[in-house]
Amino acid sequence: MNGTIVARPLTRDSFADFGDVIDTDCDTHYPINAGKCERYHDLAKVEATGPNCRVLISIFCGTPYAFPHRLSMVERHPLGSQAFVPLSPRSFVVIVCPDGPDGPGTPQAFVTAPGQGVNYHRNVWHGVLTPVGEPQNFVVVDRGGDGSNLEEFYFSHPYEIRLPEGFQA
Repeated sequence: MNGTIVARPLTRDSFADFGDVIDTDCDTHYPINAGKCERYHDLAKVEATGPNCRVLISIFCGTPYAFPHRLSMVERHPLGSQAFVPLSPRSFVVIVCPDGPDGPGTPQAFVTAPGQGVNYHRNVWHGVLTPVGEPQNFVVVDRGGDGSNLEEFYFSHPYEIRLPEGFQA
């Protein structure tokens, strides 16, 4: 086992090196549709590059993970960003790694506030979709097109990811 990592609350500042936090706690909003709707504008930078690329919108139906979670693999997408927006006001765990000289560095884990989403920047190492407690559906915005847009890295020894003390799913 490489070590234990305790997930911490997801904030814009703590996640800025890896991507964008998607939620309504921002200054970029204004009323539209004759005041009947509030638009929270430009919450994430969608990236798509490479041959015949296009932006895809999908729904992922995620099965919850047991905690502590043994993290043995992370992935990244060299040709595009990947956003996860929950369709229910539930928390999920976000795992990211900085680039290291021989692959991903030491993982960092975050637990979202209910309803928060994330957008991983292009080429950022991250764990797989990790719902907590119950199955959860997500709108996913990512890249489609030609070329290989998935790299996986398996750690020689897994990390143990724990939820913060007192966390309730």
